[in-house]
Amino acid sequence: MSNTFHGGIHPRYSKEFTKEIPIREVIPGETVTILMQQHIGAPCKPIVKVGDSVLVGQKIGDSEAFVSSPVHSTVSGVVKKIAQVLQPNGSKGEAVVIANDGEYRRLLMETKPLSELTKEEILHLIREAGIVGLGGAGFPTHIKLNPPADKKIDYILINGAECEPYLTSDHRIMLEEPKALINGLEVILTLFPNAQGIIGIEDNKPDAIEMISKAIAGKDRMSVCVMETKYPQGAEKQLIYSATKRKVPSGKLPADIGCIVDNVDTTVAIGKAVLEGIPLLRRIITMSGEMFDQPANYSVPLGVSYRQLIEMSGGHPEEAVKIIHGGPMMGLAMFDYDVPVMKTSSCILLLSEKEAAICQESACIRCGRCTRVCPMNLLPLELDRFARNDDEERFLRYHGLDCIECGSCSYVCPAKRHLVHAIRVKKRALMAKKRA
Repeated sequence: MSNTFHGGIHPRYSKEFTKEIPIREVIPGETVTILMQQHIGAPCKPIVKVGDSVLVGQKIGDSEAFVSSPVHSTVSGVVKKIAQVLQPNGSKGEAVVIANDGEYRRLLMETKPLSELTKEEILHLIREAGIVGLGGAGFPTHIKLNPPADKKIDYILINGAECEPYLTSDHRIMLEEPKALINGLEVILTLFPNAQGIIGIEDNKPDAIEMISKAIAGKDRMSVCVMETKYPQGAEKQLIYSATKRKVPSGKLPADIGCIVDNVDTTVAIGKAVLEGIPLLRRIITMSGEMFDQPANYSVPLGVSYRQLIEMSGGHPEEAVKIIHGGPMMGLAMFDYDVPVMKTSSCILLLSEKEAAICQESACIRCGRCTRVCPMNLLPLELDRFARNDDEERFLRYHGLDCIECGSCSYVCPAKRHLVHAIRVKKRALMAKKRA
């Protein structure tokens, strides 16, 4: 039985830039800018004011909304200002700017041995640590790990596929912090005593497969699933099918078929929060592309400027054809890099003209390539047509909202149609209309 899924593509992975380079620590500059919206759901409100002294790990933003997650200071120092600042996605959001005193005095959460913690206490610690999904969307983890009582969870899937080209941060975490990863998985399995833990890793990472296999030796509720290297193997529904052969129905969630998926770095953060009392304070970020003199992976405190990271890596943004926040398939093009690192930051790409071909659209020739590679079994050429013609009824009837926006269709289109962009815009419009 092949551990893979229908459709998908095999782009140039370009991981050779950084996969052999150990993670490097980043020291913040004179200030850090902590955004209040770093997750799906309601933004936080500052709970500090200008002039307040803060410690590393101190909560500085929170919300009473159900779907939300607090944020913490990553330095010790004084709150300099609270202002609207530019975010990596190009919009503006509220942030707390802290003057770094360089002393890094810490405030830790209280902890107890895992065996003495109740399920409610574990979920509370995860919530208070501000942990969200670090693989993409940033959904609050304490909610994901607390499904409705009628959902029987059989599998906890740890996503170590890292199928997006250029990105190697999860790969390096598996090599450098295998014990921390296993500790986090043990915490999650404590919440689901009847579930099996499966760590899914693509077969282009044999060193990570070997390292994690050794780390779980003797643990009867954990296993490694070696999956075919194919994009988007790390997408939630595709990972579930590859590892369990279960399909998530349209409009349903993984918990509806007995599965929960967490990213490698999220799992590490869970272990550190529950076992060590350390909130989510940093991201591992890949800096890659031909326009860097020293591409690398960095452990970056939240709130550090993208500009600082680019300068540390010898980046040449003025020569880059495209600057991307995230991977090349699902990331967003940036027009300004004076923005702060946030929980959902994963990668900064500076791409040369050779790496980022800028192509003009032409008419669809109805070749069907987009349909053959769509991992969701959709008809991208038709969804593109419905989206551009504002045909909402047929867009919904053809399951446009099920598109995972992986970009496989756009990648193979010989007419260079901006398929995923058109579908994404229509999805956002429909979801905004539904909320309204």
